Amino acid sequence: MGRMEFLKMKTDGVNEELLESDLNELATAARKLAKHAVSLGGVGIGTSILKWLATIAAIYLLILDRTNWRTNMLTSLLVPYIFFSLPAVIFSFLRGQVGRWIAFIAVILRLFFPRHFPDWLEMPGSLILILVVAPSFFASTLRDGIVGVIICLIIGAYLLQEHIRASGGFRNSFTQSHGISNTLGIIVLLVYPLWRLVVYFI
Repeated sequence: MGRMEFLKMKTDGVNEELLESDLNELATAARKLAKHAVSLGGVGIGTSILKWLATIAAIYLLILDRTNWRTNMLTSLLVPYIFFSLPAVIFSFLRGQVGRWIAFIAVILRLFFPRHFPDWLEMPGSLILILVVAPSFFASTLRDGIVGVIICLIIGAYLLQEHIRASGGFRNSFTQSHGISNTLGIIVLLVYPLWRLVVYFI
């Protein structure tokens, strides 16, 4: 009888140690999972915010170029940049029926009322047409992949170096009329693809 009680007590001690060990491992795993979830969530939120900022900056620069900036840079490159960086919510909205109606009206105005079609609407009209008629290979595979990010990076780098060259140097690019807003806008175009590349390769 004493031997049975001794074995039972010994077994209970082993079970308690195993249970405590398992609970410790579960707690450690839960902490690691929470840490990784927070870091990944932070990366995702950061990427999303930068994507929105880059799209807003590109649209701002496009509007500015069509109104009072009037630069010799190839600002039509902002159209493919917006195509590749546009957030998914707006992209799918403009790619649907709304975008088709806008593209249809733009084509009708351009064909039959060319004198009443303002010059500043050419680039936005081209953007809507590209969004609507782009094959799904471009609209999904390339746009969401690393290729679209690299295209955005090349466009941003080209526009920045052309802007600096036209301004007569990096310092002068901040001192001209609308210099700070233009230069910062182009720098934001670079920040988003650089961040995406860093996240992709980490």
